[in-house]
Amino acid sequence: MHLLAATPGLVLDDDRAVDLAQSAAGIVVLTMADSEIVGLARARAATGTKLRLANALALKHPYSVDLYVEKTLARARVIVARLLGGRGYWPYGVDRLVETARANGALLALLPGDEKPDAELQQLSTVTPEAHARLHAYFTHGGPANYEAALAFLDDLADGTAKAPLPVPVARAGRLAHVHARPGAPVAAVVFYRAHYQAGDIAAVEALVAALAVRNLDVHAFYVSSLKDASVAAFLAAELAAGRPDIAINLTGFAVGDGDPLAAFDVPVLQAVLAAQTVEAWCGDTRGLAPRDIAMNVALPELDGRILSRAIGFKGPLGRDEACETELVGFVPEPGRVAFVADLAANWVKLRRKAAGARRVALVLANYPGKDGRLANGVGLDTPAAACAILAALARE
Repeated sequence: MHLLAATPGLVLDDDRAVDLAQSAAGIVVLTMADSEIVGLARARAATGTKLRLANALALKHPYSVDLYVEKTLARARVIVARLLGGRGYWPYGVDRLVETARANGALLALLPGDEKPDAELQQLSTVTPEAHARLHAYFTHGGPANYEAALAFLDDLADGTAKAPLPVPVARAGRLAHVHARPGAPVAAVVFYRAHYQAGDIAAVEALVAALAVRNLDVHAFYVSSLKDASVAAFLAAELAAGRPDIAINLTGFAVGDGDPLAAFDVPVLQAVLAAQTVEAWCGDTRGLAPRDIAMNVALPELDGRILSRAIGFKGPLGRDEACETELVGFVPEPGRVAFVADLAANWVKLRRKAAGARRVALVLANYPGKDGRLANGVGLDTPAAACAILAALARE
């Protein structure tokens, strides 16, 4: 077997084994979100809790899990694993954590990676249902206060005390910034995930806001838990109705479908990407973005009519937290690509404000394989007929 040293900030899409090389600790927290690791590491600096932090996505290979159990979990008193996709996404890891906790008498909390309770994970855990629900609430709400309280609660579980404050709800959506431009300037709305706001991992978002403002756009930036959440959609719709955007830049993934608050204003919605890979990995891969990013941030958003722009930030090192024995990873803005997206947004605004008759529109059709008779070929698609329908619609407008 070939064993690799873990590469900070890189989640491998294959199944090679890695050794995270973390020493044992009484409290260990595994998560699939680098933003949570950053937030918890900052909370540890405030609380003094002794713990280890790691990204479970780095432990995809069974041997990686076995090494982590042997080196890091062997003497743990409390183990928390927050898992996107439930047990099915990481079955071997879950089984080994359950086996280890029961063999060593450790407290184990297997938490869902989203807000929905997971009965299977709760039943596999060894903490009480009340403790499980409380931990889930800390992570669901997130933010510095809840992360600090969560670590205090883990200390309580480890030593049998009861001093941790209860979870405090954090708004599911809110405003990050409003950068004023000149009076009457076009309005740009930027939407990104609340998780980045909670962890303070917003350098790429702030870079985009600044670049849009330099281009004389009046910028409103909002964080959201999910655009599929009805309360979030209502909040964002009200905010956008008051601001009347000319352009929107979306940094959330997946598809929204019906109820998309960004679709109600008849403006272009650019899809920008915060890539879950390093810029070095991206530059060195002929495929560009990793399959996970292609699915979540390109293919699915296109179902909502998003216009793909570019990746504006990549995972990069924020420094090592020696106390937690982990590399902190966050989204680092790529200045040239941020500038490209800001220019693109400004150009879409100019196009939108032109009279329809003054616009010049081109249709570009694919031509592969290399035969003219296969022009714009698509399985099950009548592209030439669609092109004619588009031309007729443009003429009517």
